[in-house]
Amino acid sequence: METQNESMVEKVSTRSVGMRYGLFLGAFGIVSFLVTTLSGVNVTDGSGAWVNRIISIIVTAFIFYLAHEYFKKNGDGFMSFGQGVGVGFWASLISSLISSSFLYIYVKFIDSSFIDMIKDKQIEAMQKQGMSDDKIEAAMKIAGMFTSAEVIAIFGILGGIFFGVIIALLVSIFTQKKNPDAAIS
Repeated sequence: METQNESMVEKVSTRSVGMRYGLFLGAFGIVSFLVTTLSGVNVTDGSGAWVNRIISIIVTAFIFYLAHEYFKKNGDGFMSFGQGVGVGFWASLISSLISSSFLYIYVKFIDSSFIDMIKDKQIEAMQKQGMSDDKIEAAMKIAGMFTSAEVIAIFGILGGIFFGVIIALLVSIFTQKKNPDAAIS
């Protein structure tokens, strides 16, 4: 004879689904970074940067869509707007932690010249704009505070969560499925 606890299906939570899909998104972040870096694509400015950003936004939105569908399918079939954003938040948090940790390890221990390459690209861009050497030097002093492996990792985590939540807000508008039986308060 089946007990009530055995017949109840364990429902998924926004955190469990977000963490699951955050792993996928984090893996994508690492692969994307390696492909662009090893292929020599300039990810700091120019068309390579824009293409990389657009692809990242599209992939993130698609993974959030898949996560929302998984949440609805493995839950009660419904998902509120807030739950959709919650899934996106958890996925963004996990993926940002994964990809920023990888970036930190890469920059700190594997290729310390990566930061020098970024600085060189910034100097080159300022020279193309016609900035004087004094202005470039002053700008690079300020930029130097933001180009350590630790600061890059911290900004990667914060930026990943921020932009991930914005994408989750947009995707949740279209993927939410309100429960008609839910009490209106």
